[in-house]
Amino acid sequence: MLDKNKGLSKAREIYLNRLQRVKELKAAGKTIIGYPCIYVPVEMLTALDLIPYQTCGDIKEPVTEADRALPSSFCPVMRNCLDCALKNKNDFLDGMVTIHSCDPQEKTARVWESYTSYPYFHFIDMPITVRPEALEYFKSQLNDFKKTLETFTGRKLSKDKLESAIKFHNRQRALVRELYELTKPSPPCISGTEIIQVIEALTSLPVSEGNDLLTETINEVKSRTGGLEKKPARLLIWSSILDDTDIMQVFEAKANVVMSESCGVIRAYRGEVKFTANPLEGLADYYLNEITCARTFRQATIGETRKDYTRDLQSRFGYLKGIVEEWKINGAIMLLVRYCDPFAFEMPSLKDYFDSIGVPSTYIEYDYTVGALAPLRTRIEAFLETINQ
Repeated sequence: MLDKNKGLSKAREIYLNRLQRVKELKAAGKTIIGYPCIYVPVEMLTALDLIPYQTCGDIKEPVTEADRALPSSFCPVMRNCLDCALKNKNDFLDGMVTIHSCDPQEKTARVWESYTSYPYFHFIDMPITVRPEALEYFKSQLNDFKKTLETFTGRKLSKDKLESAIKFHNRQRALVRELYELTKPSPPCISGTEIIQVIEALTSLPVSEGNDLLTETINEVKSRTGGLEKKPARLLIWSSILDDTDIMQVFEAKANVVMSESCGVIRAYRGEVKFTANPLEGLADYYLNEITCARTFRQATIGETRKDYTRDLQSRFGYLKGIVEEWKINGAIMLLVRYCDPFAFEMPSLKDYFDSIGVPSTYIEYDYTVGALAPLRTRIEAFLETINQ
């Protein structure tokens, strides 16, 4: 029976020591496969009884080892993740799956493979458009991924196993969306900091355990009395990655963060994989078309040569209007990790889109270190003063 009073504390404990459970699983004979990005189709790992574990950086960890492999003017998140790997902090991994979600990740994957000696390493090439031919190419890449997994495990990835894994992961996505429903009230029933702890816990647990944790957390939050402090600003944060509670606490010191449109939070959970005759087709469609990341170019009309900026903005950011209305958001933070070109290129257009729907917004850049927290706090406080008047 699920314990209604343990979800949040469990999530916090796992967040503070993400390695504990996965090392227990490793000791029990499970095979652990790391992945650095939400675009990796983890259902294919689950279906073969492999444990997906999302590798993360650590803003408190000074980057030293990665300096011999990557330049300093490079994505600090990838540098940090590689640095942790080179310091053997991921020595429990039996393999690694990387994907071309951006150029820095592709370059890091090549270095990662050459500097480490995991028994299994696979790279998935991913298109940057949602054109029909791009989907066909991505399906072929997932088929190649399937073949290498079967060779590595010595087991067949059957349709039944894959469909079962898809059901479990779709259930997890539905539960995360249900968790985010609890940020709609004023004040919200759960904080952005607590949600990060839950999501980061999910990415270090087998999917069934993660679903149990989500159910416990939702029950606990629904039964809370007293609630959180109501603050004038209800913020949406749009960013590439937001996976650290120290950063979120800077935002929540004087505001309620009710939506984090980020790879470290809801971005991977907003939709669900459709069931198709060949499950790889449903997976390819979901990961290429449904996840709304800056790395994917979404043309308003495929084949059109004349640009319409207004329709272009709607194609890329139109989903945000419904979020703003449903969650009653009155301010948006466009948070950029330094040197993240895909998200940097989107910032001017995203600013125009927020202006078009009447949402005050600000752009903030940081370098994924503890030293960035103080200036981040100053920028946030200045922005909040403009919307709290």
